[in-house]
Amino acid sequence: MQLYNSLSRTVEPFAPLDPTRVTMYVCGPTVYNYVHIGNGRGPVVFDVLASALRRRFGEVVYARNITDVDDKINQAANEQQVPISAITDRFTTAYLEDMAALGVRRPDIEPTATGHISHIIAMIEQLIEAGHAYAEQGHVLFSVESFAEYGRLSGRNPDELLAGARVDIAPYKRNPGDFVLWKPSDSTQPGWESPWSVGRPGWHIECSAMAAAHLGETIDIHAGGIDLQFPHHENEIAQSVCAHGGKPFARWWLHNGMLNFAGAKMSKSIGNIERIRDLVERHPPEALRYALLSAHYRQPLEWSDNLIAQSVRTLDRLYGTLRDVESIAATPAIPAAVEAALDDDLNTPAVLALIAGYAADLRKRLAEGQTDGPELAALKADLLGAGLAMGLLQQAPAEWLQRGAGNDDDARIQALVDERIAAKAARDFARADALRDQLAAEGILIEDTPQGVRWRRQ
Repeated sequence: MQLYNSLSRTVEPFAPLDPTRVTMYVCGPTVYNYVHIGNGRGPVVFDVLASALRRRFGEVVYARNITDVDDKINQAANEQQVPISAITDRFTTAYLEDMAALGVRRPDIEPTATGHISHIIAMIEQLIEAGHAYAEQGHVLFSVESFAEYGRLSGRNPDELLAGARVDIAPYKRNPGDFVLWKPSDSTQPGWESPWSVGRPGWHIECSAMAAAHLGETIDIHAGGIDLQFPHHENEIAQSVCAHGGKPFARWWLHNGMLNFAGAKMSKSIGNIERIRDLVERHPPEALRYALLSAHYRQPLEWSDNLIAQSVRTLDRLYGTLRDVESIAATPAIPAAVEAALDDDLNTPAVLALIAGYAADLRKRLAEGQTDGPELAALKADLLGAGLAMGLLQQAPAEWLQRGAGNDDDARIQALVDERIAAKAARDFARADALRDQLAAEGILIEDTPQGVRWRRQ
């Protein structure tokens, strides 16, 4: 397996420290609101990666955190006059529901920041003792100047990072670029006892402490969105390396590209977002997952209604093919070509192309009159196996093709299809053609197949 390492800026052969056990940490959500579809790209992509790693290496210990103490959470709680847990519990549940809708499996560990306050305080004490942090006016700050490699991940020197960042100028800072590890809380904010003040942790230290607590001082893979590379991931490296006596923090850094919407990065602050729970009410969730995997994970992805519609149409064809070979017994088997594509820095577009090829080959053989045999069974196994590797094509074909079946509109469409069949049988071709045109105008595609007449929405 070859993975692009943001730290070295090269594709490198991946091998875990322990040949039989991979450790992976992915930055999770700050739970103060519903997440948008851009927040779903990383979890979907790294869900595919976790599965591939399990097949390749055996055990994977995959942690994805929940940030449940944050100024945005505090603001929401104060506005609604409720404790922060009322906000975080609600939106943690919503987040897990949204991820499940996208077919994202739960990670092995889902640590919360509030559940690791003692670990955070202990790590801060280590940093102070080692001379990398200092306490001032109830705050504790990391001294950027104390870590010579600061800026290596983002590829810029500290002065450039400082110039390009929004930095708080505060009297308790020795250097404007120093960042907060601990800050005091007033009566309106959640707080915990510490040697420095009744306060709460800074954002960056939370992930460092949680990763160390569950995965060890050096982990194999740390992943997240490219927007987290600086300052969050840069600061995680500085804290973790300095707290652990110079040991590397993460051996591989993987960053997924952003989703663009109407030409700009999808962002709550801009307001150009599509919430996952709104999208799954309007579109099949599997199509959203397909769309998120349609571009290479490191590249930006332009999100649009057309992308979703194309994903739906593609899945219609794939499930239609599986329906036509439903009687053929086959056990899903992930083809070597699929594993090779995933080993090539998680090349999901190449896997989707392979899936299309397996389906096309099946349709070609059906059109030639084949109805059974080992070749069809092998192709079906490949198609299902490739889908399995991507978290796709695991529904029963009828469930996908007649999603929402049982409602009045489906019954009406089926009645029109049946009427057309009867008209053709009676050689009333004018009526049959008129019914086909009526159905086509409503977005219904009629397919005359060797297995009978099928219909699906376009």
